[in-house]
Amino acid sequence: MKVATAAYPLDPLDSWSAYAEKLTDWVANGAATGAELLVFPEYGAMELAMLSGPDVANDLERCLHAVSDRIPDADSLHSELARKHGVHILAGSAPVFDETYGPRPVNRARLFTPTGAMGIQDKQIMTRFERDPWDVVPGGPLRLFDTALGKIGVLICYDSEYPAFGRALHDADILLVPSCTEALAGYWRVRIGAMARALEQQFVSVMSSVVGPAEWCYAVDQNTGMGGIFGPPDTGFPQTGVLAEGTLDTPGWTVGEIDLAAVEHVRRDGIVLNRTHWDEQTGRDARVTPEALR
Repeated sequence: MKVATAAYPLDPLDSWSAYAEKLTDWVANGAATGAELLVFPEYGAMELAMLSGPDVANDLERCLHAVSDRIPDADSLHSELARKHGVHILAGSAPVFDETYGPRPVNRARLFTPTGAMGIQDKQIMTRFERDPWDVVPGGPLRLFDTALGKIGVLICYDSEYPAFGRALHDADILLVPSCTEALAGYWRVRIGAMARALEQQFVSVMSSVVGPAEWCYAVDQNTGMGGIFGPPDTGFPQTGVLAEGTLDTPGWTVGEIDLAAVEHVRRDGIVLNRTHWDEQTGRDARVTPEALR
């Protein structure tokens, strides 16, 4: 299958119709590549804040609420576009106030299928800025989505840097890693995490990024990144593990091919079998002994 992953710029849109037009164009262009799965980045929904005016967009607390209030309409639009183009879409994640998790928002991504069905994945561990001053909280558990394209897991940005989460999704065929990183170092932390999870669990990871400045929005004013599609550097995959990558801070789709037969083969008969041998490390960790060398 083909997958398209976004390097997505946030624009100061002034109306719902402007947002709908932008998203419609992006999905149409992504689908025109032949991609069956389109991946938008973490906090890609933050441009919805500007629909409530520049004063709201530049006020952290008010913009969190403004974006959350628009998500039901945004979800309806994504569902409609997924059906129209016959594609799966991971929507840009958003702060969502869900009373299930208390008075503070979760960081929520939503996966849409060509049937219009929707699944949600909340971020598990908050970064320092999400803790303070955003006060975003962890949401629901990790989910593994069984789709017509295969089994899909989602680790939102910082979550991809934790091997235990990747291991929990070890039955996934594809791992989606939507990200929003201010600096180049942040981009590389998430990219290294996405590539490491692909190595460990021998699946394909797909990273998307917010790119470019958005000074009009206090929450996400500077952004660095690009799209990338990664696999284990092993049999049936590039020796670098890089299936496709975009150009840093350049908006657009990065498109790559994913062969699930190659995923199955490398897990069964790769040069290394990280996924199969994973549990062997547990017993050896228990034998760690301090030793002083003088």
